[in-house]
Amino acid sequence: MKFKIVSKGDERSNKIKTTIKQYLTDFELIYDREEPDLVISVGGDGTFLEAFHRYVHRLDKTAFIGVHTGHLGFYADWLPEEVEKLVIEIAKTPFQVVEYPLLEVIIRSKTGESEDRFLALNEATIKTPDGSVVFDVEIKGEHFETFRGDGLCISTPSGSTAYNKALGGGIIHPTLEAIQLTEMASINNRVFRTIGSPLILPKHHTCLLKPIVDRSFLITMDHFTRNYTNVKSIQCRVAKEKIRFARFRPFPFWNRVRDSFVTEDDGQLNRLK
Repeated sequence: MKFKIVSKGDERSNKIKTTIKQYLTDFELIYDREEPDLVISVGGDGTFLEAFHRYVHRLDKTAFIGVHTGHLGFYADWLPEEVEKLVIEIAKTPFQVVEYPLLEVIIRSKTGESEDRFLALNEATIKTPDGSVVFDVEIKGEHFETFRGDGLCISTPSGSTAYNKALGGGIIHPTLEAIQLTEMASINNRVFRTIGSPLILPKHHTCLLKPIVDRSFLITMDHFTRNYTNVKSIQCRVAKEKIRFARFRPFPFWNRVRDSFVTEDDGQLNRLK
């Protein structure tokens, strides 16, 4: 099996990367930067997103697994003290594959240039540096509403616990192939009226955003942002591709949610005493 390790870049993560690489090569696994079967992320969720986008062109061939050394490790199954156990599992045990849905975003230009297509593991956000975002929102080819506000967030089920949650969106289990459209500070008056609630769209429903006011847009896919002008439309739907997670032990989604947002760590409990 061929593997690649993506590190957060700090001293601790780099040390763990070196250890894992040495152990796995001792087990005669091949370190391959170009065509890995398994990508190991060492860091936090930001590192995992970086690893995902680095190998987004190989989603049907590459699986991902995370070692948590950052402040938030929602995608990481393993802790630093479990590295030796993880290495043995990788070297000796065929891993199970768990697939999560992704978001597809297609940005089309008024000038008729080639469209830009992106995949997001967490979410896409659409904002503008110039006033409010104003969109006609179409769902399945029919006008649903005219949105005016700070912006919109379109998230995947696994990304529903990230920025979407901070905006008041719901948490969706990733076995559900859906996307969620959540508003950022919508303006509601006699002229503009929005649903005022997150929308959950199944995989066969496409959301099309058509700008009414010609502005430049800051469109973010996970952790990178691009500036767009002359935007004709932004199309969002569940992607046909999925991310493949390598699982060597069960880690239920709701346990991740509980551990990330509900369970207090020992340090916090001690501070409260």
